[in-house]
Amino acid sequence: MADSRSGAGEAAASAIGAAPSSLRREKLQLPPDVETWSAERVVAFALEQFPGRVALACSFQKEETVLLDMLFAADPKARVFAIDTHHLFPETYELWKAIESRYATTIESFKAAPVEDGLWERNPDLYLAIAKVEPLNRALLDLDCWITGIRRDQSATRADAPKLGWGEQHELWKANPLAAWSDDDCWTYIRERGLPYNPLHDQGYGSIGDVHSTLPGEGREGRWAGTERTECGLHTGVGSTEPAKSGGTGFAGAGAGK
Repeated sequence: MADSRSGAGEAAASAIGAAPSSLRREKLQLPPDVETWSAERVVAFALEQFPGRVALACSFQKEETVLLDMLFAADPKARVFAIDTHHLFPETYELWKAIESRYATTIESFKAAPVEDGLWERNPDLYLAIAKVEPLNRALLDLDCWITGIRRDQSATRADAPKLGWGEQHELWKANPLAAWSDDDCWTYIRERGLPYNPLHDQGYGSIGDVHSTLPGEGREGRWAGTERTECGLHTGVGSTEPAKSGGTGFAGAGAGK
């Protein structure tokens, strides 16, 4: 789980080599019928359109279990990255290793800078900026498209998520192949194929993040329980394909992420 592109110099070099956002956007004409496509077709299309410059963002939840299976069926050498906050559950780290072994792959790891204990309680926005948003920005530097496990029924902030669209937040194409799926759809797919999944789901965790901010609960109600936050900064403006308004902070006060 070695860190990927952790140095500032490496990040700057990657940024210099990245295509301007206008060119990335022009690389693809959005198919008019994309919302009728199956999840497998969305995954395959993203891989075909952005060879070597598309990756799955993996948070080791049931949605990624499904997407990993689809992704490697389409391309055994496909790219996957994960953000290591240093505060993931032990079960998550074990699944990480199991996935790498099963698919004979190495997941690109983007490690967060260390933070003081309790920062997530004293200043959660600062914690999320350091532990999640900054590593994600590094992970996306050399991509034209990223694939996520976002589903519309996970929260109100995700209700309008398209299966494939241009994301103004990161100025990249963003594929959400499971946007129209339900929990039952995910579990049916997993059980029919005997796929490995995070055992915390069997302990009542509908959504899984850091140890210090995740409790059992349906959907995302166990994330940042006791607060109004349901997101962690990674997917601000999930359903938006229009230019973002200026004046934002880059991460929402009410939170934003998987």
